[in-house]
Amino acid sequence: MLLSTFISKPDSVSAIMLKVLLALLPGIALYVWYYGPAILVSITLASITALATEAAMLKLRDRPVKPFLSDNSALLTAWLLALSIPPLAPWWLVVVGTAFAISVAKHLYGGLGNNPFNPAMIGYAVLIISFPSHMTHWLSPHGLGQVELSFADQLAYIFGGHLPSGIKLDAVTTATPLDTLKTQLQLDRPVKEILGMPIYGALAGKGSEMVALGYILGGAYLLFKRIITWHIPAAFLGTLLVTAGIFHLIDPGHYAAPLFHLTAGAAMLGAFFILTDPISGPTTPKGKLIFAAGAGFLTYVIRVFGGFPDGVAFATLLMNICVPLIDAYTQPPVFGKKDGGAK
Repeated sequence: MLLSTFISKPDSVSAIMLKVLLALLPGIALYVWYYGPAILVSITLASITALATEAAMLKLRDRPVKPFLSDNSALLTAWLLALSIPPLAPWWLVVVGTAFAISVAKHLYGGLGNNPFNPAMIGYAVLIISFPSHMTHWLSPHGLGQVELSFADQLAYIFGGHLPSGIKLDAVTTATPLDTLKTQLQLDRPVKEILGMPIYGALAGKGSEMVALGYILGGAYLLFKRIITWHIPAAFLGTLLVTAGIFHLIDPGHYAAPLFHLTAGAAMLGAFFILTDPISGPTTPKGKLIFAAGAGFLTYVIRVFGGFPDGVAFATLLMNICVPLIDAYTQPPVFGKKDGGAK
């Protein structure tokens, strides 16, 4: 009977998802601080769309709505997608991406626990392929844009596409640090000169490197609470660090330093919140290391040699394809049975 006092009850799905949502708050807070409150509008729109789509799909599948709607999984998909797209994205873009992620990437495969791909990254991939121009207008950090929009102006643009008279979109938006680096390298400018541009801070982009710090704090909370294990963040960030380091040593004038790649784009969001999805990722510790290492390598390759400025989403989806094979070859042998079977 005394043993029962040392046995803890495992968290429910809703409790785990809620803790992951809470872990995103430091990054979101820093996002608002450096870029303004438009991101909160995207998160709200995505959340409402995700819950409505989830309820509709459950009804169509003749499944109980309340227990599945309250497990917070749809909200997590919504938040991750909203954080991956520009905060000034028009309202319909957020709605389309979120609805596709929930209805197709999640429920067409059988719902939570059956989806082979990360739904948020499927939604992102659909948006960036279908509406590339809308996915490139990122708000400039405070102090770097020619004009700063008020919250009312941001709302007017998100819901109506209208900016104040005389202000063009290019005056309030900018390319991401990764996109700027790739574009300027194509103009034969050296990395050191490019990173001296006003958009860049000590490690990566001004503002974005601080948002990355917020995701690190959230990731540390998830590790402390044992919601995630160290395997995926360590393997992903370690592989990205080593790969970037090798290329930087070979040609520092053409390839950015490793710390730039760790703090730019969605690297930290991917390491702690996207790749660690337990449904679309491997189940074994060795499998997690292989999965995340592959994602880290692919992220660098897509960023530097591919057609997209950031490769986290596509690296995640490509490695999702490999999960069944990874799991098959990393499962420990059954107790009492020799590898290879009886002779």
